[in-house]
Amino acid sequence: MSRVRVTSTTIVYGVLLVVVVAAAVVTAGRGRNFFSTGNLDNVLTATTILGLIAIGQTLVILVGSLDLSVPYVVSLASVVGGGIMAGQAGGIVPALLVTLVVCGLVGAVNGAIVAGLHVHGFIATLGTGLVLSGYLGSTYQGSSGLAAFEWRLLDATRLGPVPMAFLLMLGCAGLAVLVLRRTRLGHHLYAVGGNSEVARMSGLRTAVPVVVAHTTCSVLSGLAGLVLLARLGVGQPTVGSQGGYDLMSIAAVVLGGTLLAGGKGNIAGTLAGVAIFAVLDNAMGVMELNPFLKDVVRGVVIVVAVAVYARRELDRRPARFDRPSAGDAPPAPPPGAATPAGTTDKTLEASR
Repeated sequence: MSRVRVTSTTIVYGVLLVVVVAAAVVTAGRGRNFFSTGNLDNVLTATTILGLIAIGQTLVILVGSLDLSVPYVVSLASVVGGGIMAGQAGGIVPALLVTLVVCGLVGAVNGAIVAGLHVHGFIATLGTGLVLSGYLGSTYQGSSGLAAFEWRLLDATRLGPVPMAFLLMLGCAGLAVLVLRRTRLGHHLYAVGGNSEVARMSGLRTAVPVVVAHTTCSVLSGLAGLVLLARLGVGQPTVGSQGGYDLMSIAAVVLGGTLLAGGKGNIAGTLAGVAIFAVLDNAMGVMELNPFLKDVVRGVVIVVAVAVYARRELDRRPARFDRPSAGDAPPAPPPGAATPAGTTDKTLEASR
């Protein structure tokens, strides 16, 4: 009978189910219903922003890089979009186009530094993020710009208990899944993340997937900033850094089963990781836990999940890679068997 293979995605969705059940029990203990329309709306709303950023972060990590500039890109999109929109419906389209182009350029610069100058993504995007942080801090002293009423409807409109912004996030996730599974670019992302040198020797232009991944990540982060603009009504130059979206997005991606070294992972697992954090935060908010204790819980969940994945990878190592111990001797040939060419009598005697 063939064994059923349990993937990391299966594990993380199992963990999500356990977390939802535990959150429902805790919420009921406080006299509230976790599955009420209002509470589900809060969970889905919390999932939307981090989900958009984490989708882009998944592409970057798959290609073997990291992006620490995402919170500052979110803030930049918030103030640029609000400034261009200026509360007018006619400014919505120009604001969207200009903001996403600016954010895409930031991502392209990140990708060019990583691929062209061979600077690790951690350092390259950290430097870019500091540049953006300095620009935002010196240019904007407070809230800036104003969202148009029609744009704010993106956050206010619901399809039953589901916010429209959440559906937008799911649409972006679906497109990312199609790219990874059905396009040559998606296969190249996995190939470069698995082993860039082998990919290069196979004829792939390894710089292209890196630049595309970073550009897409920044565009999705900019879209998250525009969604926050719809929610807050004004642009905030610190909204991204206050949310801690850089480390939280990386944590969600890793919790979803994507290898931090690149080459293995998927969007479905990332969405489950995002949902786990959203449900945990909701339950801990109901329990009125100390914010520092919330970070402890998040950290424990991440460490346990990564430890489980690492253990499963070790358990799945093929037996042919096991090395015999120093005291093990090769088996003796059967009686009457021909002696292999080049084998000495001393070797045969030792085998006996």
